[in-house]
Formats: sequence, structure tokens, C-alpha cells
Amino acid sequence: MKIALVHDWLIHMRGGEKVLDALAELYPEATLYSLFFDREKISPNLSRLRIKTSFLQYLPGIKFYYRWLLPVLPWVIRSLKVEEADLVISSSHCVAKGIRVPANAFHVCYCHTPMRYLWGFQDAYFKRFLLPVRLLINAVFYFLRKWDLGTNERVDLFVANSEYIKERIKTVYRRDAVVVHPPLETDFFKPVGRPENFFLAVSHFVPYKRLDLVIEAFNGLERRLVVIGSGPLASQYQKLRKSDRISFWGGVSDDELRKAYSEAKALVFPTEEDFGIVPLEAQACGAPVIAFRKGGALETVKSGVFFDEQTPEAIREAVLRLEGQSFDRGEVSRKVQGFGRKHFLGSMKKTIDEHYASKVVPS
Repeated sequence: MKIALVHDWLIHMRGGEKVLDALAELYPEATLYSLFFDREKISPNLSRLRIKTSFLQYLPGIKFYYRWLLPVLPWVIRSLKVEEADLVISSSHCVAKGIRVPANAFHVCYCHTPMRYLWGFQDAYFKRFLLPVRLLINAVFYFLRKWDLGTNERVDLFVANSEYIKERIKTVYRRDAVVVHPPLETDFFKPVGRPENFFLAVSHFVPYKRLDLVIEAFNGLERRLVVIGSGPLASQYQKLRKSDRISFWGGVSDDELRKAYSEAKALVFPTEEDFGIVPLEAQACGAPVIAFRKGGALETVKSGVFFDEQTPEAIREAVLRLEGQSFDRGEVSRKVQGFGRKHFLGSMKKTIDEHYASKVVPS
């Protein structure tokens, strides 16, 4: 059986890319299609695959400005055709599911989320733009939504990364989905240090992650906060810091990240996330989580406390509430072992094999 894997772009190894990495382990003979990639940033499992890209691969510095190309990405992904395949698995959070597939191929879309930019999160990304720019964006997005809905016709099976995304697929795409949670690397993420007296935030620096709320909350707390991550809003977040107890570590290695999780008093997770692998990694290392009570966190946070409003005040109150509780860090880690990679591989193979064999397409 000839198999093709499809992913939007590959310039780092975050949650979606770790799903793709596991799929590459499951199907090591697959051909991988992506708009563009950086071989130095991808895992050995992915690097071993035959990789086919669009012409964007040859544009200098593409990883620095690709976000501005969103209006043309549907056309670009259509230019990247799957040549031969019996089974196509698209790992999609943007346009990957819109790739052209052979007429008789069975297309499984592992959907990380219906495109956030198009479906319900526009304010998080674009509210800082001037009104004329926002009006232009809305006009472009009208056509992008029509394209996005049209590509669903060539998806035979949707797999959602969480119950939350299953419901969004139902609402936006009018399609059912099977839920298979992304893989947690339990062999790697485990307690390796002694807890220290600091709180931790791990995030890509983009608007919807709401890291600004955490910084503002800790400006008003006499507590240490360590921030790990990078992204377009890095300079803005640096300016928000008013307390010398807040430190930015930038990007760190996996070993350094594991150590930070293991030593943190707790992880602070303020976003409405589709799934959220970061809270699972933290808990696997023994750290409880302070999380916004919405989205994927309701499925992944097994130890910690929730807050109900995305405000600095709500986060400060949750921090104080967590400090009034005690957590067995070994038990915190044990509670998330069911999200391990082995479970993901077994569930994905079983789901794909069953639907491919019977060609059953959810209504």
C-alpha cells in the first residue's frame, strides 16, 4: 500500500509536528508533502522520509514571512499534488487537507483545528490592525472560508485531536470525527529534578496564547515567573514586564525544558487551546497546572487548578489557590501516562485500518 503524509509546513517540532513524527514512525515508507520545511529543525523520523515541497521552499527567508502569504496558500497547496497513494493522511491546522489526492485514495485528515484565523478567533489575531486592514482581511477570509469548506468533500475520515476539536469540526464542517489524542513522550518527559520556588509559562509568542495575561498577573505578585518560548510578540512581552522576578529564557533544548518542568512549582496555561501538549509535558514531569477552564485543557489537566476568566486577576487568584494545596509529584506524573506515544500509535493504526478496510465515511 502506497502512503502519503501531508503537513502544512515544517520549521519546528511543536505539538502538531510531534503527531506527524509519530505517523512517520507508523508509516516509515510514506512520502511526505509539505509547503516548505527546514531539515535542520525536524526530527530524524521525518528527515528519513522522502519529502516533496511546493515552490515556497525556494523563497529566501520564507519562515520569517509565510504568515503574510495566507491568502495564497490554498492555491499553493493545490499546486502540490500527491502523485501516487492508496492512503493519504493530512496533518492539518491550515491548508494541508486541501492538497490534491488521487481519485481512489482514502484521505484521513488528522485535524489539529479548523483554521483558527477563519473560524472564530479573528479578534485574537487581527484586532490590533487598523479598521481598513481588518475590512480587507474579512473580504479575503470570505473566500478562504468557502475554499476551506469545499476541501472537506475530499476528506473521507476526520480524526480530531480532542473532544473539543471534534465539536468544532461538527460545528464548522458539519462532519463527525474520531478522537485520538496526540502522543505524549512519556519516556522522555518525567521528573528529573527537585521542585524549586518558581512558576513556569511555556508558549509560542503569538496573540491567542495570551501570555500577556500571565506577565501582567505576575507583575502584581511577589512570585518568580520563568517564561520559555519565542515568537513575533517577544519585544512586546519584554516591555510588559514590570517585575525583576519575571525572567525570559528564550528557546531552550528539550533537556532544559524537561528540567524546567520538573523544577517548576506549577505551569501557568492561560490559553483556550485546541489540545495543548505543554500541560501534559509539565504534568509528566510532576508539575501541576494552573489552566484556563476551556478548550483542550479540560481533557489534559489532571492535576492543578482552573480559572474561569482570562484576566490577570483570575490568574493571581488561581496561583494563590494552588499554593494552598499540596501535590504528590509522582502521582501527578502517573495520572497522564495514558496519553503516551504507544497509545497514540495503537489508536491511530486501529482507526485507520478499520475505516480503510470498510471505507466507512462518517456522515
